[in-house]
Amino acid sequence: MPELPEVETSRRGIAPHITGKTFKTVIVRHPQLRWPVPESLTIDLPGQRLDAVERRGKYLLLGTGRGTLILHLGMSGNLRITTPEQTLRKHDHIDFIFADDTVLRFNDQRRFGAALWTAEDPMLHPLLATLGPEPLSAAFDANYLRQRAANRAVPIKSLIMDSHVVVGVGNIYASEALFLAGVQPMRCAGELDTPACEALVAAIKTVLQQAIDKGGTTLRDFSNAEGKPGYFKQSLNVYGRGGQACLRCKEPIQQLKIGQRASYYCGNCQH
Repeated sequence: MPELPEVETSRRGIAPHITGKTFKTVIVRHPQLRWPVPESLTIDLPGQRLDAVERRGKYLLLGTGRGTLILHLGMSGNLRITTPEQTLRKHDHIDFIFADDTVLRFNDQRRFGAALWTAEDPMLHPLLATLGPEPLSAAFDANYLRQRAANRAVPIKSLIMDSHVVVGVGNIYASEALFLAGVQPMRCAGELDTPACEALVAAIKTVLQQAIDKGGTTLRDFSNAEGKPGYFKQSLNVYGRGGQACLRCKEPIQQLKIGQRASYYCGNCQH
């Protein structure tokens, strides 16, 4: 699943090619994604200038003077910059064509992604209104995490993966951040003291920023805007390394499930 760094990589990849351009037409080949693609896309977008390509959590927001196109990549979606003449690939569901014939092409094999439209403030949209702060923002700090973790009996990994607490900390990055902070994933959230929260917040910011800088993880279904995979997976410390030696202490990496998600940690380095 494309996570925050992959979505941010996509945003950075497509923005220079389309920002400031005018939508000419929208071609919807498959209107049934996670939610039906609204007919208003083909009516309201043509003629509108794309003012900005922004991100909120794992949602891409393409803003115009009339409203905002909300895109979500779902489990397997990706965006490509191409031309109308470029041969279609299987699962190319939507083309956003601009006046200069630049095409933003949305591909989604599993069709769990979304393309939605709102004429209102996008931050008030039901999908966005209850999201927690951005993990790389100043609003996400140790005091905030300590407050949200207080008296909570859930595993700390589940807490930081809750998008209502903080957005964009997916399974891979949660495992990596907890390792960097020296915190076991199953540790009760309410037990974390201020130093532990400080370490975890710093680790989350570090891991996500590194992933963004390196283009995201090389998950099978993800490719960046140039069609090339990201490279962060080469740097993973614990995720997917169950039974292998910890890169820090050489003890075997442990694996368990938390909330039906695979979790990895070092019992020696994390407490």
